[in-house]
Amino acid sequence: MITAEYTIPGMRVRDHVVEVPLDWSDPGPAIEVFARELVAPARDREELPCLLFLQGGPGGKGPRPVGTSGWLGRALETYRVILLDQRGTGRSSRIDGRVMSALGAGEGAEYLARFRADSIVADAEHLRTTVFGGRRWSTLGQSYGGFLTLTYLSDAPGGLSACYVAGGLPALEPDAEEVYRRTYPRVAAKNDAFYRRYPHHAETAGRLADRLAEGDVRLPDGDVLTVRRLQSLGLDFGMKPGYERMHWLLDEALPDGTGGLPETFLHQVLARTSFADNPLFAALQESTYGCGPGATAWAAERERARHPAFAEDARPLLFTGEMIYPWMFAEIRVLRPFRAAVELLAERAEWPRLYDLDRLAANEVPVAAAVYFDDMYVDSGLQLDTAARVGNTQAWVTNEYEHDGIGEDRVFARLTDLVRDMGGGITGE
Repeated sequence: MITAEYTIPGMRVRDHVVEVPLDWSDPGPAIEVFARELVAPARDREELPCLLFLQGGPGGKGPRPVGTSGWLGRALETYRVILLDQRGTGRSSRIDGRVMSALGAGEGAEYLARFRADSIVADAEHLRTTVFGGRRWSTLGQSYGGFLTLTYLSDAPGGLSACYVAGGLPALEPDAEEVYRRTYPRVAAKNDAFYRRYPHHAETAGRLADRLAEGDVRLPDGDVLTVRRLQSLGLDFGMKPGYERMHWLLDEALPDGTGGLPETFLHQVLARTSFADNPLFAALQESTYGCGPGATAWAAERERARHPAFAEDARPLLFTGEMIYPWMFAEIRVLRPFRAAVELLAERAEWPRLYDLDRLAANEVPVAAAVYFDDMYVDSGLQLDTAARVGNTQAWVTNEYEHDGIGEDRVFARLTDLVRDMGGGITGE
């Protein structure tokens, strides 16, 4: 159902909402899924192929464009672009603390388990067949969107004409412990690079941590700002301007003569660490690696204990990366309603498999993947191993970009050139 039509400069927009089952394996209660269709105004009446953008995450809603810069402008030259709010995010039956507070621990865990990659792919297929005419479409998967891409190729390859992936080929036998064994050294290297660029902030961060360790520093929402919450700001180090954002944050962070911290600093820390816009990112982060037997069991927390350089009292203070820890669900107001359900997910001993290894090995849909050699979030070695095991896949390895390289129009252009050089995408119904 189209709920609105309007124009953003450079784009004609249609908003679509469809109902889908909460559980695709046992249709019962329904939820809503929202998708935004964009097309160049001059080509609105043309029968263009569709490109589905698969947002990073987990828990990522589709972009809210304000212009046609970067990959989007390039894509609008030849495609109708579909921006999907993944189930549980944005306008797709969003999950937040109010929803989780109404559910018991067990019910909440089962509810969250219905918001993984397999369900998102089923939603996308429903959109393709019921709203967009059933023709094959291409996908562009950013980060976690690459995880979704391989689930899509496993579950419904007949709906795909070509797949583009930016920084997001997952391991085909997901293992949360192995992911974090590889992640901590990369995050430590990013910290080293930050302190080489801004050496005076080794003292800034240390003094700030010492003040937080004394206690009773509160964020504007009432949460206590702890050292470990401060360390979680390192999540941004994998993005191109991440070092600069941290520099300017720390530039005005030191306590005044009374021991208080500047309000501007506290407000920025709250905005960057509250998960208010994407609580599912925290709630489902480790569950994305649940595949087959074996609990994820707070793998990031267990691996951190093996890296004393990340201790709260170590100096220089090291910031952490894309790690979610159990303490977050006690200390962060927005995440507290998720705590009981997420604890059960961490203990869950059996997960549905997300990837069909035989089908992926025999894949015929052209796949072009940008592998960022220094990627802090998705290990380039694991990505290249996957690329070698998925049929008809071409990997472009580069150290020119960080994880947010898709923001540069050259990245998407390079991926489309690779598919063209492989003979182009699959056409037809």
